[in-house]
Amino acid sequence: MFWDRMSQQFGENYAESVAKDYVMAELGGRTIEQALADGVGAKEVWQAVCATFDVPQKLR
Repeated sequence: MFWDRMSQQFGENYAESVAKDYVMAELGGRTIEQALADGVGAKEVWQAVCATFDVPQKLR
């Protein structure tokens, strides 16, 4: 579900780039990939994505 929402928000290719390259303060200065690898839950990561980007309410 997490990756589906990422793809809906950013598009399939850009979602991968955002997850790999975008460092987020809400994730302790980590990328999405780093946070997930460190054991941060997908729900918490998605909430950080929503707080950082203009995610439509229907995807929250």
